[in-house]
Amino acid sequence: MESCYPVRSFAAAAVAAAGSAVAELAESMTGAPVSVSADPALSRAWFAGSFQPAGWDLPSPWDALSRDYPCADGWIRLHTNAPHHRAAALAVLGLPDGADAGAAELAVRPWKGEELEDAVVEAGGCAARMLTAEQWLGHPQGQAVAGEPLVGWSRRRPAAPVSSAGTVERPLRGVRVLDLTRVIAGPVATRFLAGFGADVLRIDPPGWNEPALEPEMTVGKHCARLDLRSPQGAAKIRELLAGADIVVHGYRPGALAGLGLDEHRIQQLHPGIVTVAVNAYGWTGPWRSRRGFDSLVQMSSGIADAGMAWAAADAPRPLPVQALDHATGYLAAAAAVRSWTRRLNGEVHAARLSLARTAVELQRAADGRPPVPPPWKTRRTAYGAADSSPAMNLPLAAEQTHWGPGQRLYPPLVFEPKGGSPQMGWDVPAAPLGSALPEWQ
Repeated sequence: MESCYPVRSFAAAAVAAAGSAVAELAESMTGAPVSVSADPALSRAWFAGSFQPAGWDLPSPWDALSRDYPCADGWIRLHTNAPHHRAAALAVLGLPDGADAGAAELAVRPWKGEELEDAVVEAGGCAARMLTAEQWLGHPQGQAVAGEPLVGWSRRRPAAPVSSAGTVERPLRGVRVLDLTRVIAGPVATRFLAGFGADVLRIDPPGWNEPALEPEMTVGKHCARLDLRSPQGAAKIRELLAGADIVVHGYRPGALAGLGLDEHRIQQLHPGIVTVAVNAYGWTGPWRSRRGFDSLVQMSSGIADAGMAWAAADAPRPLPVQALDHATGYLAAAAAVRSWTRRLNGEVHAARLSLARTAVELQRAADGRPPVPPPWKTRRTAYGAADSSPAMNLPLAAEQTHWGPGQRLYPPLVFEPKGGSPQMGWDVPAAPLGSALPEWQ
């Protein structure tokens, strides 16, 4: 599917930012220059999905009710992939558990978009009415996000420099990464870190599953479960934090504090730990604590509306891939790697990113405005015109997973010189959530 947004070059720019951070880390180890480039076709393909099963199928990533619906004054999207989000939407619409999309469409149609959006969110669900870009810029949350940096940096109290077990080929070897993220953006970031040697331990709550995404996102990681609200789980997560070097989390503002794990407490558990946080709607403004996903942010920010107008379509037209998720993931990985490079010298940093702020960057690119330069140098960053997304034969490598064989795209980054430069690859096969113990390896 084509798009009015430069998804291909935007993907390459995000991947290049992460690759540049790895090159910088490798250079710091030897002093020898390392260059990196991101292949645009491969980068965009990774945004669409890097893994193809061989002889078996993946389930659909979407619940039957997760879709766009016409309402009384426009369009609204319900996101019902999680059971509790589905239950919230059905309760607001007055529908039984087994209701299908046809029943939901009839129930949605009389509602005004803003009223239904507010009702679903108030019930603990996820929804977003479609706004134009102009409406979003006039919205208090759109204004707040536009004023945020692409990557929000905070400097923490300096700590003693640490040594590294990394090598130029595997610069993150020995770095313990605690992954407290789900779905796409955060897992993309930690998959990238694992690709350069990090020891990634992902923690999910009991009962949480992502069957359509697990082969894609768990490669290189050990995946365990903990109930952080139980005394045992709370004690264990503190133990894991005390042993971590980097924590990447996807909790909304205040959510970690509710678990007794605000930034101050995390620094007490492990002084000098690097933290990278990702959320949907930004870190300031009235929606900073709102639940959200890529498809919802596209509706709120005007991306789906712009796509509909560009395609002369009669329904919202989203991006051909979940580019906000993936781009934010690579930018979060870049922030983590750059922070780790500084941490080796005793500097301690925390970073915050959001899907909504990444959307601002994509919209700037589509409008021909120069994007805000990321707070690190990139060896190759380019934005182009609308994405035509031609089908291409891209290189694949055989891979064995817990579920069976498959093929994964070649890494989208090329480092130079070819000898003695970082190598992207994974030592741990993809496996189900909860398949490992909550212990550092």
